[in-house]
Amino acid sequence: MSKATLALTGNPNAGKTTLFNALTGARQHVGNYPGVTVERKEGDYKKDGFEAVIIDLPGTYSLTAYSEEEVVARNFIADEKPAVVINIIDAANLERNLYLTCQLLELKIPLVVALNMVDVAKDRGMDIDVEKLALFLGVPVLPIVARSGQGVDDLMRSARDMVAGRIAPPDMVKLKISYGEDIDQTLLLMTDMIREKNLLNKKYPSRWIAVKIVENDEILIKEVVAADPDLAERLLREAEKVADHLLKTFDTYPEALIADHRYGFIKGILKRGIITHHYDENRLYTSDHIDKVLTHRFAGPLIMLAILFSIYQITFSLSALPVSGVEAVFNWLAGMVDSILTDGPLKSMLISGVINGVGGVLGFVPLIMLMFFCIAILEDSGYLARVAFMMDRIFRIFGLHGSSVMAFIVSGGIAGGCAVPGVMATRTLRSPKERMATLLTVPFMNCGAKLPILALLIGAFFAQHQALYMFAFTLLSWIVALLAAKVLRMTVLRGAPTPFVMELPPYRFPTFKGLMIHTWERSWQYIKKAGTVILLISIVLWAMMTYPGLSPEKRDAFVKERARVEVLHESGSEALEKLLLEIDNQEKALTLRNSIAGKIGVAMEKVTWLSGFEWRTNIALLGGFAAKEVVVSTLGTAYSMGETDPESSTSLGDRLARDAAWSPLVALSALLFMMFYAPCFVTVVCIAQEAGSWNWALFSVFYSTIFAFILSTGVYQIGRIFGF
Repeated sequence: MSKATLALTGNPNAGKTTLFNALTGARQHVGNYPGVTVERKEGDYKKDGFEAVIIDLPGTYSLTAYSEEEVVARNFIADEKPAVVINIIDAANLERNLYLTCQLLELKIPLVVALNMVDVAKDRGMDIDVEKLALFLGVPVLPIVARSGQGVDDLMRSARDMVAGRIAPPDMVKLKISYGEDIDQTLLLMTDMIREKNLLNKKYPSRWIAVKIVENDEILIKEVVAADPDLAERLLREAEKVADHLLKTFDTYPEALIADHRYGFIKGILKRGIITHHYDENRLYTSDHIDKVLTHRFAGPLIMLAILFSIYQITFSLSALPVSGVEAVFNWLAGMVDSILTDGPLKSMLISGVINGVGGVLGFVPLIMLMFFCIAILEDSGYLARVAFMMDRIFRIFGLHGSSVMAFIVSGGIAGGCAVPGVMATRTLRSPKERMATLLTVPFMNCGAKLPILALLIGAFFAQHQALYMFAFTLLSWIVALLAAKVLRMTVLRGAPTPFVMELPPYRFPTFKGLMIHTWERSWQYIKKAGTVILLISIVLWAMMTYPGLSPEKRDAFVKERARVEVLHESGSEALEKLLLEIDNQEKALTLRNSIAGKIGVAMEKVTWLSGFEWRTNIALLGGFAAKEVVVSTLGTAYSMGETDPESSTSLGDRLARDAAWSPLVALSALLFMMFYAPCFVTVVCIAQEAGSWNWALFSVFYSTIFAFILSTGVYQIGRIFGF
């Protein structure tokens, strides 16, 4: 039997990803859907002779094309025609979750409903008659607990039976939602017109097309116009008639009335004895009891800060040994290459460009993995949604929408995110000005690319209080981002904030398997970036820091100096070795200074001395425009090629701490600048795409860089005045 394609769809927080992880485990791949930035997850399932490719569609509340996620989910189902669509619904929130189910039923697709979290529903005193629900919906309904695996095998057996044709897809002739006499009459007329012309009949059911046109679904209307302009004009005319009639008689739009009737259909089913309650209606659920403490107006934020600080404390404490181990491996590798190869460009590139460059980034993988693991616990348990809820009160003060919170968190508001999905997350904001203010300020968050920089400099200069400094810099990133948003909302993006309502999912115990999968997915993206983009940039920067090299006259001068020293000292003596090493390092430092990158860095010193940055640091900052992780790799390359202290350790942190150009004050200034200066190139491109203009993208580069320079300069100059 060839592999069948099964698609998982459902509301956010319904347990869709948990089920996906349970079905596919490590056999999954992450990419993007063609032409869009929405993440595509797929994995392989194999059990009892049944093989399938599982597609985890983006979480969505409906199939109405309001967001890119909804468009992606709908287009995949319509275009790819999966053998079975598994609709995961939250058993404790049937009414809301069944709204998407109704839309899937209208598509007449092979559908199986996975009634997830039946244990939570039972704890809330709810008994669900699964057989009766399946009877009314006309499709199989299987109770499961995705977190523990309960009922998952039965679910997949049902999906296999549907693939094999032993279960028929839903028949909407028997199960048809009425949208009121006015809309129903229009739908009948439009459906006949669509059937007569066979309009898009291979892709969508005729009645579904009619419903979408009446709902004013812009994307589907474009498809209809492209397929048959004349018929499209007639269909739109009918839709306009019923819309005008409803506006006059009910003072409402067709899409609102259709939504009301769908919920009415759902309520009609649920009132048929589907749910039996066994509790006092005034009883609080366990999640509500917990929320009384964790989301308390005063205690909640303090608990949130304590949790955040604990994450940093745990991360730095547990990662110290593995980080040292990884550094030791790269030091050993550099030493081995040094002993095998003779001096020359190849040896220099491998040691300085590849090992010290990429190794400096990969050395923080244990720390990054621990950080991601802690964040996965907060996310999978449902606590991150509470963070967003609490932050909404603060965000409104700064003129932002509560939904902006998730964009900030995704960008690294807790730690370890990425600005690119954070910028894309602003699509959920309906106010253009709130959306623009959010996407221009989310790059200020401490994304995963900035963590190695923070860990390097904090570890080198503030080692005794690493967790405290990391915690402080995280809070600072929030403060700066919110203040920047306030300034934008008071000037170029003035406007009143819009109201905010969000869903708080119930608390759950994360599964170890799920935590490991989430941790590995994010860590692998970091490792893959280090092995591809950062490796390439490191080699390019190495070349810029190596060529054109010294003039023949200067090289001859160093050769003569070595010969002179060898004559004056006994061969093989410690003094001779030390002097020769000093000469080698002086030559490397001069070569670096006279390279393309070195000359650029030196030229920048005319300005950057105000912030305490010397020319080698300037080279790293230039690399950071491509990707923030490159700052660490470039520092590793620059301070290995130009090292002038023969006694210094091979650890980059130790080399910086011993270098005369660095001090705790310079490190603090550099941290501030690196946190807030221009977003990486990929983020800038994403801002341009989301904002619809390169003007806003360039604005984000210049205003953030100018702000970062003013901030770091102020701290450095004030620190010098007070003798720090």
